[in-house]
Amino acid sequence: MKPLKPGESPNHPLHKPLIHSRHNARFREVRALIERRREREEKGLFVAEGIRLCEEILKAGWQPRYVLYHEQLGERGQQLVEQFRALGVPLLAVAQELMKTLAGTETPQGILCVLPTYHIPFPQQWDFLLVLDGIKDPGNAGTLLRTAWAAGVHAVVTTPGTTDLFAPKVVRAAMGAHFHLPIHQFDWEKLLTLARQRSPESARIFLAESRGGTPYWQCNLRQPLLLVIGNEAEGPSSEAKRYADEWITIPMPGESESLNAAIAAAILLFEVVRQRQTP
Repeated sequence: MKPLKPGESPNHPLHKPLIHSRHNARFREVRALIERRREREEKGLFVAEGIRLCEEILKAGWQPRYVLYHEQLGERGQQLVEQFRALGVPLLAVAQELMKTLAGTETPQGILCVLPTYHIPFPQQWDFLLVLDGIKDPGNAGTLLRTAWAAGVHAVVTTPGTTDLFAPKVVRAAMGAHFHLPIHQFDWEKLLTLARQRSPESARIFLAESRGGTPYWQCNLRQPLLLVIGNEAEGPSSEAKRYADEWITIPMPGESESLNAAIAAAILLFEVVRQRQTP
């Protein structure tokens, strides 16, 4: 099926949607992948929606399993469809109203990719890791990934109990970080081994805490490190507190008890960047 040309009517006979029923097998699969973590894990697939994410997918060289789009895409969306077509990716047109029911935003852009859940290999050489320790909020998790990507983190590690980082809301908030960052789940025993056996120098585990730690500007963040960000409501896990080499704090002269997890992480991640770029 050819995409619409600018100004061309969606009722043109060449552009009748291939999928027009909620009972279509592909449509039902996509909805299940959007709604259920178990479905994503069992099938090894996840969904990325929107123009910007589709552009990042192409830029990173990822190959979607298939692409869904509606027949009233704008010019930028049509260009994406043609690029996927040139790569041999199966394309499925969907009735516009039906496509809207899959969208996670109020103003859907009319295109989404279904992708294999590929984990970029963990780097052999690293000195800057972010650990998400029981982060629950998908928006926070996605923002943390996006910030880690911007700060040049070498990999993001999650501990058991962290939200699914391939859920649609996380993918959307991460703005393409999934296609460039190694993302892995380790238990604390493996994390500790990773830090202690790093060669030629072991890595220090810094635990972000709202109170009682060393002010972040007094910490040596030039050395190899793991920065641990704990659960938004309950704070870091008992394992994180037990294994941390040092607690790191953002002093808050105001009366707020704590910062949003993603904001706190951004301050600390870019302090690492600042220290490492300062002679």
